[in-house]
Amino acid sequence: MDKDKIILSVATTGTWPAKAQNPNLPTTPDEIARAVIESWREGASVAHVHVRNDAGGVSCELARFRRVKELIRAQGCDILINFSTSGGSGLVDEPERFNSLSAGPDLASFDAGSMNFNERVFLNPPAFLEELAQRMLANGIKAEIEVFDRGMIENAAAVIAQGLIKQPLWWQFALGVKGGAPATPGSLMYLVDSLPPGSLWSVCAVGSRQLPMNVLAIAMGGHARTGLEDNLYYRRGELARSNAQLVARLARISRECGREPASPAEARQILGLA
Repeated sequence: MDKDKIILSVATTGTWPAKAQNPNLPTTPDEIARAVIESWREGASVAHVHVRNDAGGVSCELARFRRVKELIRAQGCDILINFSTSGGSGLVDEPERFNSLSAGPDLASFDAGSMNFNERVFLNPPAFLEELAQRMLANGIKAEIEVFDRGMIENAAAVIAQGLIKQPLWWQFALGVKGGAPATPGSLMYLVDSLPPGSLWSVCAVGSRQLPMNVLAIAMGGHARTGLEDNLYYRRGELARSNAQLVARLARISRECGREPASPAEARQILGLA
């Protein structure tokens, strides 16, 4: 495997953005699946997926996750599917947050600790994290360890020490959220230096910091996530037309830096997935 290959993830929807902010935001299963497929064609090898209810609000409904997966696979798209277990960062009770695992994703988010998240408290207590990791392990789902600040690396390390998260470890640094680590070069370098040896890592950041932190990740040899979940704009004052537009720009920059986007098959190999 070419060590310079980069895994590009697309986060299509999230739980906070709304169509009123950008009408191109996908919220229905059909729209989300279409956005994933378009992004795959532009070079994304992982799709991070949240689903919404009919009113556009946060949902953890199993049928919606299953429908998105079914629509993606029906088009011959082999992108790695990464379903969220966040429950809207404090909006959904714990039991419902396990629903997405039953839809059989390749990966799922593992938010490694509790925090003030914008105006809410995002609870991920130790017992919940242990059960989440156990369920992922039992179902052959790889954990994407979401890190919003330095302490979450230690929280995850406790679960890893129990053998509940297997190597290679896959970390996603989510920077710039109100209540978490800032989206700065110093913050990223500190977090990367704090990881266990042999770790794989990716970076996402919110708003105007998304692209600069993505570019820094490319230069540092990491991986990167873009998408409308994190940033509704293509540039200042210009709304993004689609998730695919954001992916295409990141793929272009990666190639200019000598890093070819990994195909889904290559991403599977890098991440140690069967």
